[in-house]
Amino acid sequence: MLEEPRAGRLAAWGNALLTGRVSPDDAAAGAVGPDDSHRMAGLPGEAGPVGLTLAFGRLRGLGVTALRVALPAPGHPLGLCGPPEFNAAALEAGEAVLAPEAGVGLVPEVSEEQAAGVKRVTVVWRVAEVRRDLPPDVPSLSEAERELAVLLRETAEGIARLGLPEAGPVARAELEAYRARAERDRALLAPGYPPRAVRVLELARRVAELVVIASAPEHDGALSAGQSALRAELIRPVERAARRAQVAAYNACAEEAARGGR
Repeated sequence: MLEEPRAGRLAAWGNALLTGRVSPDDAAAGAVGPDDSHRMAGLPGEAGPVGLTLAFGRLRGLGVTALRVALPAPGHPLGLCGPPEFNAAALEAGEAVLAPEAGVGLVPEVSEEQAAGVKRVTVVWRVAEVRRDLPPDVPSLSEAERELAVLLRETAEGIARLGLPEAGPVARAELEAYRARAERDRALLAPGYPPRAVRVLELARRVAELVVIASAPEHDGALSAGQSALRAELIRPVERAARRAQVAAYNACAEEAARGGR
């Protein structure tokens, strides 16, 4: 849950390009994680995968004016609009990028390899047709912010009731690694995003950190049956709320474009 979705980064920098705030080369560089190599496959007129600089131009030629993020999970197809085969591929990947107004969707295929002790990640975004309906069940930024604020308070109170004021060494190591990545990638939302979108993502991160503390395996043996049940009740809604907030934040530019606010 602490990882930032590749779909979010691709959509954010794609939107910055589509709204004229960055150059194609800057958008392509910003959309790629520090250890990733990205290409796009299935674009009309292209025989094979192409780099993101060219791919963004091809998407614009297909009528794409804004990109949206989907972060589906079993039983919760958040951000998806169909058809079923696209939804199934996106669910398997756990993420996708969509431009439903243009009938275009992208699903990542991720592969990893080790060479000389260095991990290389290759991401191929597969282009497919999607329905031209806006996805349901996607909150506005204000809705997501309110939901997360309440959840943050309730989760913190629940952790206090469990008597787990701080995480064990495994959870602390995970949190420290995540915070280092978050600091390195501080400008995850590309130019053009409203401050509220940044604030919502920060809230989602804080909620996720609390969940790491609550779910640290070091605490398992110290919890009674009642405490374990309380922990499950605390954690259950958090993953869904955090994903909803991420989608709302990454989709802020697309929502603004749909309102004619570009």
